[in-house]
Amino acid sequence: MVTAVAGSGGVSAVVDLRSRRVPNPLTLGVAALGLTLAVLGLSGHSPLGALAGLALGLLLMLPGHVIGATGAGDVKLLAALGTLLGPRGVVVAFVYAALAGGLLALIVARRRRVLRETVERTATLVRTGGRNVAEIEHGTIDNRFAYAPAIAIGAIAAALGW
Repeated sequence: MVTAVAGSGGVSAVVDLRSRRVPNPLTLGVAALGLTLAVLGLSGHSPLGALAGLALGLLLMLPGHVIGATGAGDVKLLAALGTLLGPRGVVVAFVYAALAGGLLALIVARRRRVLRETVERTATLVRTGGRNVAEIEHGTIDNRFAYAPAIAIGAIAAALGW
């Protein structure tokens, strides 16, 4: 299972880094792989467990997408990886992805020389429940970065049982 998660996450991370998107055919393929492995009894999860992982991955990432913090491809990627990880594993992956994503965001902001502004806007986002999303999304600071690498790190950590 670790190989399937690492391969799927790794390919997704590379594609996102190169194109700044996670295409639907990729996430659909990962979901199909997870469901197929579950049906064949090769994943450690039943088909119902794989579907529960998909649904939970979707539910965990959707609020971030609604407030503009993540792209739709990121939401679908964690959901697809949930078919490989199952419900418990996708929750663990989400937590590790959030930690890795926060660290990556700090690194990107530092390299772009906007660390202070990024931290201030993030604090405002948390403090106000997202009321400054429009300012963040349409501001003059380039705050976007590929999030699939963070999701891949989280999924691999979960698959390894960390």
